[in-house]
Amino acid sequence: MTDINYLFKIAVVGDGRVGKTSLIKIFTQSSFEKEYIKTIGAQLSVYIGEIDGEKIKLLFWDIAGQDTFHFLRPNFFKNSKAAIIVYSLEGNKHGKQSFKHIQNWQNDVKKYCGNIPVILFANKADLLDESKVNYNEIQSVINENDFLGYYITSAKTGEGVIKAFSAIIENLFYKFRSLSAEL
Repeated sequence: MTDINYLFKIAVVGDGRVGKTSLIKIFTQSSFEKEYIKTIGAQLSVYIGEIDGEKIKLLFWDIAGQDTFHFLRPNFFKNSKAAIIVYSLEGNKHGKQSFKHIQNWQNDVKKYCGNIPVILFANKADLLDESKVNYNEIQSVINENDFLGYYITSAKTGEGVIKAFSAIIENLFYKFRSLSAEL
């Protein structure tokens, strides 16, 4: 295997059942599982890609959203270079709660990782009429937290997944490439 030029750990966080594991699987393995399987603690997924002829290896740490695993989070966040916060666009109580909890997840990211790039994935677009998405409310959260941006995604249909993951990966790559060029 060719040498890896860049290695990035990315924490993927959000409430339970918002689709974190499914998003990672569709991006890294092009597969979607219909049955929900709760993440216990954290799950590691690896992706190897290439940007501008340079090999990058990504370690996606899918951190369990249930409070039961809160005590494990400091170790799972450690050395993350970026974070993805996922919430559900579902119009039910679960979806609304996952949106309200974005700030809690951002607080954890800051507490355990410092000031790293964060992007928001609004997942499960397949379960909602897009005209019901409150873009102003999402943009307000992005602005208040200085996130890189947000992407509307669906792990089930694949909508927005490649574009969303590519945004955070390219941000990391160009940031660290420019830092290494300065040395």
